[in-house]
Amino acid sequence: MNLAFNAEELVFQKEVRDWITANMPPEVAEESRRSRSSHVSKERLLQWQKKLSQKGWLVPNWPKEYGGTGWSSTQKFIFEMEMARADSPYLSSFSLKMVAPVLMKYGSEAQKKRFLPKIAAAEELWCQGYSEPGSGSDLASLRTRAERQGDQYIVNGQKIWTTNAHWADWMFCLVRTSNEGKRQEGISFLLIDMKTPGIKVDPIYLVDGTRTPMRHEVNQVFFTDVRVPVENRVGEENKGWTYAKYLLEFERGGQAHGPRLRKAFRHLQTLSKTQLNEGEPLSASPHWRERMAALEMELDAVEMNELMFYSSLKTGDAPGSMASIVKMRGTEVGQKITELAVEAVGWYGAPFTELRNYDSNIVPVGGEYVDDVSPRYFNQRKTTIYGGSSEVQRNVLAKAMLGL
Repeated sequence: MNLAFNAEELVFQKEVRDWITANMPPEVAEESRRSRSSHVSKERLLQWQKKLSQKGWLVPNWPKEYGGTGWSSTQKFIFEMEMARADSPYLSSFSLKMVAPVLMKYGSEAQKKRFLPKIAAAEELWCQGYSEPGSGSDLASLRTRAERQGDQYIVNGQKIWTTNAHWADWMFCLVRTSNEGKRQEGISFLLIDMKTPGIKVDPIYLVDGTRTPMRHEVNQVFFTDVRVPVENRVGEENKGWTYAKYLLEFERGGQAHGPRLRKAFRHLQTLSKTQLNEGEPLSASPHWRERMAALEMELDAVEMNELMFYSSLKTGDAPGSMASIVKMRGTEVGQKITELAVEAVGWYGAPFTELRNYDSNIVPVGGEYVDDVSPRYFNQRKTTIYGGSSEVQRNVLAKAMLGL
């Protein structure tokens, strides 16, 4: 695989970089830079996504007939790389990279016309209703119930770890519509308006220290006699497991780990030069340099796997088992980077409980941004669990690729 960009790709890279530099609102970049997870407030997210939408760059992975760019896999990678370089926050993956492909493949024409243009115009944001208490990696055991009454479903139950449910407009939700046969055979895929009566959202505050209302990430969601029109069911009743598995391939592979990990690694290199160990920079230690070199080789492998993943999307095919490789290795290498960063700053990473505003003039003891190191370390602990744990991904690969 040739990882060097050709002349045409370098021109494209400059175009992307120049446009982002000219159009990225500084408050969006700074809020993302100081975020514990590169997520930002709804206000900042929509501010940036609307600019990208107006440029035609919000949905580069979509087919052209739905508003995609028609870019090559390398151009998509360059775009993600430049977005990360400019401190772009994570865009709404639930909307752009998860529910949208499901609607394109399995949704009715009415659903495509209703939802896809709103997503592409950054007018509606989505969250994911999959995990439940006791039904995380064992998703087929979910118990949220949807009973059909005429042209409506009545939904009762609970979802947990629901990212951005506190400000999402819609949720794509797995519900149980039958207890007959295998557990996977009784699940349906519903689109639920989060303004529907009977929905209650409570925040979950994580160990990364975020306690500010509306600045947290995850929630638990309760459904009490929530009425959902049957027309909001995607595909057939009791076939939701098929659609859920298809969506998970995009969730696991569509997060563009490489470019953001590369940026985090450059930050780690800076810390290696500025943080001292017995009066000398960490970078002067042969042992530390060996660890950094080994980590960079793992990062190179993540980037190559992601280029292969983007190539699989070129023809509109499902990414398959490659998504599991990208998700597993991307999150594991991300954790290794944050672990080394915590080692680098040492005690300076301890006072992290209050998140500074993007416009704060407070300089932390130990240097700029050292107080972001521990929060990002703690926030990264969840990445090898959500979207299918690393253990689950290894089982998927053992079965799909090795035939075990």
